[in-house]
Amino acid sequence: MLKMLFTQRPADLLNLLFLLFLTSLVVLSHERIGNPSLLIVLYSVLILLQVIVIRIKDKGTVLRLLHRLIFPTLSILLIFDSFEKIVHDLNPRDIDALLIRIDYRLLGIYPTVELEKIMSPFLTDLLQLSYTSYYLIPFALAIALYRKNKEEFDRALFFVMLCFYLSYLGYLLFPALGPRYTMAHLQTRDLEGWIATGHIQGVLNTLEGIKRDAFPSGHTGVGLTVLYLAYRYERLLFFVLLPVVAALVFSTVYCRYHYVVDVLGGIALTLLTIIIGEVIYECRSKRISTGH
Repeated sequence: MLKMLFTQRPADLLNLLFLLFLTSLVVLSHERIGNPSLLIVLYSVLILLQVIVIRIKDKGTVLRLLHRLIFPTLSILLIFDSFEKIVHDLNPRDIDALLIRIDYRLLGIYPTVELEKIMSPFLTDLLQLSYTSYYLIPFALAIALYRKNKEEFDRALFFVMLCFYLSYLGYLLFPALGPRYTMAHLQTRDLEGWIATGHIQGVLNTLEGIKRDAFPSGHTGVGLTVLYLAYRYERLLFFVLLPVVAALVFSTVYCRYHYVVDVLGGIALTLLTIIIGEVIYECRSKRISTGH
């Protein structure tokens, strides 16, 4: 069984290892977590499903799609949702005050407050839509690569999953709510759009809940990682996504989800993802070429 697992694509192995890590973390810290049994069951079921999906992946087109794209997406979303129940229990000291101080030391201003000077309903709607594009950008890359090249698709999936899971580790280590909660008392104007903003904020608040997911900015990290992969494998898509990702990164601060230092952390997250991902794939290529 172990030999079979370690010969699978890196994205599957990464998913299994991260789920095993989370399961072990919850088991070892069960006395500090509100409902550890629920989390253990969730992670264990995902581990079991990952093994099953690996074993049945070649039994039809639908199962191949399940293995290659649907199950990894489901894992990313369910693990993220579970962090609402784990982060604050494991690490109850939010670092928002530190992030606010760093922003002020770097810029001499409170960015979300200063950005009120350029606020307008049109810009707010545009940037709120840009912020939401985070959920679509990875799928744009996936669609572009899915039928074109299996190896490029699997590699891109691994890099994106690695970026997500590294950001999740960041949330565990550096819990922060973000300026929309901690700096609301300093804001003199509400974010108001003409059409989209209120509806999108309501949907995101319902789906995401209140999580300590500000540092590093996963929106920045994942957006830039997808941009890197598009530049490497689908150059036309890169030029299409470039202004979208630029607006996405700016929107994280304008829409008060992130501090500027979170964005810097997201850039570092992208660099770390690329470095680790390239090293892993280089080692994998050497192992395949030598037959070990």
